[in-house]
Amino acid sequence: MPVVGPDFISLQVRDLEAAASFYETRLGLRRAPGPPHAVVFATSPVPFAVRDVLPGTTLTRPGDGVALWLLADDAQSLHDDLAAAGVPIVSDPVDGPFGRTFTFRDPDGYAVTIHDKA
Repeated sequence: MPVVGPDFISLQVRDLEAAASFYETRLGLRRAPGPPHAVVFATSPVPFAVRDVLPGTTLTRPGDGVALWLLADDAQSLHDDLAAAGVPIVSDPVDGPFGRTFTFRDPDGYAVTIHDKA
């Protein structure tokens, strides 16, 4: 059987509650039911979560080589809110084939790209 696409995405984080709070307050994600070692958000079509670090894993350079893109209704407004809150912006907003796009670093150092519809 062929793979049909991503079904679940999670990031391992150093402080589960701090990471969950960041994604709730800064990106407006809502929590969904999940296991005790993770916070799952009600994202669609693919669930997104933050979870405790797995045994034997170090987060010295989290996310190297991974591109995580999240869709937003208004990328520019979200960028402005994150920048005003002191969230590190990796690349400023630009218009491209995927709409307005920018990248920020979350509290664990993951680079997360936000885009809206083109």
